[in-house]
Amino acid sequence: MQQIDRDKINKIQSDRKEAHKYFYEKSPVYKVFVEMEQKTFKDCKLSKMIKELIAIGISIVTNCESCLEWHIKQALDAGATVDQIIEAIEVGFEMGVGPTTVASRFALKVLQYYNK
Repeated sequence: MQQIDRDKINKIQSDRKEAHKYFYEKSPVYKVFVEMEQKTFKDCKLSKMIKELIAIGISIVTNCESCLEWHIKQALDAGATVDQIIEAIEVGFEMGVGPTTVASRFALKVLQYYNK
């Protein structure tokens, strides 16, 4: 890994910690968000690890680097393996590309419409 990538990840961590402290002290809405996050990622019918893997796939689709940094670390801490995280990333690949097939079906209809 290049130093520039390490620096980027360290910056994401630092920015998150700073913003968290600031908003937690000043924003009651942010506090509710933190409570929701804590409740969402608790073990229940789905384990915390599975929920973190889901979040990784979603983070790929939404292109949220900060989310990826957080949820990959949380998944590892919850016991996920590197292979499980790669599979979650692969689900993100598919969900990012897969919906384009829906648009392609409409594109085909438009092409057929104008080609008649």
